[in-house]
Amino acid sequence: MSSKRDPESQTRPKGGFSRRSLLKTIGVGSGAVGLLEQDIQAQTGAANVAGPGEVPVTLTINNKPVKVNVEPRVTLLDTLRDKLDMTGAKRVCDRGTCGACTVIIDGKAMYSCTVLAIDAQGRKIETIEGLSSGSRPHPMVKAFVDNDAQQCGYCTPGFVMAAVSFVRRNPKPTEQQVNEGLGGNLCRCGTYMGIRKAVLQAAKEMGGRNA
Repeated sequence: MSSKRDPESQTRPKGGFSRRSLLKTIGVGSGAVGLLEQDIQAQTGAANVAGPGEVPVTLTINNKPVKVNVEPRVTLLDTLRDKLDMTGAKRVCDRGTCGACTVIIDGKAMYSCTVLAIDAQGRKIETIEGLSSGSRPHPMVKAFVDNDAQQCGYCTPGFVMAAVSFVRRNPKPTEQQVNEGLGGNLCRCGTYMGIRKAVLQAAKEMGGRNA
């Protein structure tokens, strides 16, 4: 007695799957992924993504609003240096490890090479340019000079900003605490002894004030 055989059964492997069923599964899966992507875009407002060209942003730098046009991919460091001519923060490693680009954002020392300018909107940014008032140097700047806490000077602005943020949070630090607190900044010239002395001196002059 003859019987008709399902053509698909001839190519079906022992596990029970065939090329046809595999293609059907892939098609269903791809459709589900597409629907998921649409749902994510609807929830996150992906249709309003900024860029890739320059977009207007407003940054609050040293208590002043500053308007600038930047691409969304541009860091705060590059914006300060290339767009606003504020070159105190230095580009050295550009990888968030050396601290030469340190600025203070919302009271916390941060590497400006790791922050996008577009994400810094609405936050309080302090740079070395706004630290001193008029002709009177900031106590931390004066202390760095008094203690020869710089040689080439390239890392100095980042160290000063990190030190100011540290002393504001630790108004009466010990030398060991200073050493640990500034561990995120590197000095190629090795002036760490002078830096520690400078921070201890400035801490006394700042007197716990938000200077």
